[in-house]
Amino acid sequence: MAGPATNPPEIKSRIGAILRATSGNFLEQFDFFLFGFYAAAIGKAFFPSSNETASLLNTFGVFWLGALMRPVGAIVLGAYIDRIGRRQGLIVTLGIMAIGTVVIAFCPSYATIGIAAPVIVLIGRLLQGFSAGVELGGVSVYLAEISTPGNRGFYTSFQSSSQQVAISVASILGFILSEVMPADVVTAWGWRIPFFVGCLIIPLIFMLRRTLEETPAFLAMKKHPTANEVFASALANWRIVILGMMIAVLTTTTFYFVTVYTPTFGKTVLKLSTQDALLVTLLVAVTNFFWNPVGGALSDRIGRKPVLLAIAGLALVTAYPALSWLVAAPTFGKLLAVEMLFSFYFGMYSGTMLGALVEIVPAHVRTTCFSLAFALAAALFGTFTPFASTLLIDYTGNKASPGFWLMFAAALGIIAASIVYRGGRQAVTTYDATGEAAPAVSH
Repeated sequence: MAGPATNPPEIKSRIGAILRATSGNFLEQFDFFLFGFYAAAIGKAFFPSSNETASLLNTFGVFWLGALMRPVGAIVLGAYIDRIGRRQGLIVTLGIMAIGTVVIAFCPSYATIGIAAPVIVLIGRLLQGFSAGVELGGVSVYLAEISTPGNRGFYTSFQSSSQQVAISVASILGFILSEVMPADVVTAWGWRIPFFVGCLIIPLIFMLRRTLEETPAFLAMKKHPTANEVFASALANWRIVILGMMIAVLTTTTFYFVTVYTPTFGKTVLKLSTQDALLVTLLVAVTNFFWNPVGGALSDRIGRKPVLLAIAGLALVTAYPALSWLVAAPTFGKLLAVEMLFSFYFGMYSGTMLGALVEIVPAHVRTTCFSLAFALAAALFGTFTPFASTLLIDYTGNKASPGFWLMFAAALGIIAASIVYRGGRQAVTTYDATGEAAPAVSH
């Protein structure tokens, strides 16, 4: 990144900037969680089938297809943010995401408009995926660029922590609905109410985002790359993007397992009550919120590599045994214990991973490369987790088989972190817009 020509203005309030930047994450994860929690009801509304598993797979399939738009959004919107600015880009992504949310909330059912219903829902999910492709990366880069010296991991961790607030609110809404409405009413139309609530908070989030300040780091750049330069640099740094994706896979798979998939897993696989599944998810969101900054702060002190390898190693050896213990005799207490363990893995790893990913990608195309790496992890692995878990259980008959998916994610993280941080220092070369090697980052 080029040196400043003048001294850019400092951020007036870092706490305020964190709240404004992360507000869009609330909407993204609020809607994503609701889609997963009400997957069975959404399946009946838009993808009716005589086979419950087939209907559920169709719903999770659309959930995953929307996520496949993430890499496209990461490249297109990431280039826009790296060229125009963090503030303006985050406002644009919020607008696209809001459209997708409204489309899904108000779409008529299959019984009303036939095949048009699943097509409209798919379009809504594609818009959300396109926007989400850069939302997380844009927010993480923004937080990293306003962080104080030596606290980058701590600051960036609040991107993920903010998502847990959305999970908590959605869980509370779902719990209230399940208490005041009969199950058949919730399945028929009540599931739409939380989506309507999401639509109502969109204007507030827009107000918060519009008051966002540009980061001093972006203002300090003498030259902002053109879209073609951003694309060329992203292509030149393909190796670090792939390794970044591998590092991020454990974050995305554990997150979608403990939030989006857990309610369905608790209800349809373990046969626990809706209230039990929602309460576990709510408590998981609370602990996720706590562990993220702890992981980020710890990695600021001892380095990214030790935390990444330690958590991935623990996940590798415990994921399947923990789920086997749970499914042998499912209870609310055992589900809570296993989810608390996975929440610890997710929070500590995610809080560290976000800071690591910001540091290992080249600064001048930071948003594009960060977003692309994370989008690939989320699209190919994370959002595929509910579908993969449902498919594994159906194919093997083993209710603990999703543990193999989590173990695979952990193994990828260990391999990638070991390559990136050979000798305790970033060992993979990145390149700037001119094709020259950028300096390595130690951590």
